[in-house]
Amino acid sequence: QVHLVESGGGLVQAGGSLRLSCAASGRTFSTYYMGWFRQAPGKERESVAAINWNGGSRYYTDSVKGRFTISRDNAKNTVYLQMNSLKPEDTAVYYCAAGERYSRYYYYTRIRDYDYWGQGTQVTVSL
Repeated sequence: QVHLVESGGGLVQAGGSLRLSCAASGRTFSTYYMGWFRQAPGKERESVAAINWNGGSRYYTDSVKGRFTISRDNAKNTVYLQMNSLKPEDTAVYYCAAGERYSRYYYYTRIRDYDYWGQGTQVTVSL
């Protein structure tokens, strides 16, 4: 089992940047594939980015391509989401998730692919 704690959220003006971190504790971090999801008020939770066990494969939803970067440092048991050129529509609670039910060599984008979730961190982008 793994415990996930997100940090780095906050209030930023449009065009600004934030870096989210998700620290994991428990089993060996490299065992897990990881993902970042977000949920805006009144909307369903959606996949934002995902990464396989060593960072060799990454996924981004279309709306964040070219602006967000997912990465991981297995030595630090941490996954990151660098968010640049933020837009008001990026406002949401951001969650990191870890999965182990499928192969760690790939990334996964469905909520049901993941086994463990953090508590979420609020990102608010103002005009």
